[in-house]
Amino acid sequence: MNSTERGVVRRPLLASIGLGLAVLLGAAGPAAAQGWPERPVRMLVPFAPGGVTDAIGRLSAEWLSRSLGQPVVVENRSGANGAIAAEAVVRSAPDGYTLFTASASQMVMLPALMHLNFDPAKDFAPVSIVASNPMVLGVSAKLGVNSLAEFVALAKRQGGKLDYSSAGTGSSTHLAMALLLSRAGIEMQHIPYRGGAPAVQALLAGEVAAYFGNPSDMIPHLDGGRIKVLAIAGTERLASLPGVPTVAEQGYPGFRAETWNGVAAPAGTPEAAIRRMAGSLGEACKNADFRASLERLGTTPVCSTPEAFRASMAADAPIWREAVRISGASLD
Repeated sequence: MNSTERGVVRRPLLASIGLGLAVLLGAAGPAAAQGWPERPVRMLVPFAPGGVTDAIGRLSAEWLSRSLGQPVVVENRSGANGAIAAEAVVRSAPDGYTLFTASASQMVMLPALMHLNFDPAKDFAPVSIVASNPMVLGVSAKLGVNSLAEFVALAKRQGGKLDYSSAGTGSSTHLAMALLLSRAGIEMQHIPYRGGAPAVQALLAGEVAAYFGNPSDMIPHLDGGRIKVLAIAGTERLASLPGVPTVAEQGYPGFRAETWNGVAAPAGTPEAAIRRMAGSLGEACKNADFRASLERLGTTPVCSTPEAFRASMAADAPIWREAVRISGASLD
């Protein structure tokens, strides 16, 4: 990132979220005694509007707005695979008034892919993982396969001639497929696109054989009969795709390729503020409407503690480092 990018004037892109009912959950404690929050809170989203990260950021911001009694204003700041927004948060005052819609991409993948001016493990204070997003393997219906075993057998017969799309070199969609190909002992040609939407369109058009993406990328298109979802790369089946088995169930024990989204703050943010937000988000996942909103995105509600957030980062980092090594991807 050059100095010009770091010096871009902050321009909030979206209107503030309405207050609604000022329901103060967990008002006790030092943060409340000090009057935090006394003004609107800013939440940076590292991608453009419209994706899963953006949607989860807005759901979280709306819930926190009601809980904290102050607007939590979402600001989309895309660029450098999310590193621009992440660095802006890291360099913000650790006073509880700047938050980050954290995703696995910035917190555990980017450090393996490129040089960063910050260390996610040290420079962020985790608040809560709001939802996990196990990736799913979608294939073109033209292949005529109905299971992961059939897909692997076909790929072996084709001897590396089949291809797959991704949202770009080094993206989670690229790295997840690299992991699967390695575990299955097969080869395919990688066709990177400029984002998930064109990668999905290539699959729908039958231009590529497969795509390993977010459930929300695939689910809207399943009724059309052009693609099939063969496997879930999480530890359990998805509520939105109950009939689709996991990769592990289909002969690859321990296989996991999950992303997640949550809320983080700059390191040094007062512990009372972190705990108050984490407690509020913990209540969110007990709310049927909030859970349903997450499940409609193809994600699994989590609403973790700060400690569980940090543990997930530690557990996921070696998985994605291995994927980067296997894929040979680099963003530097």
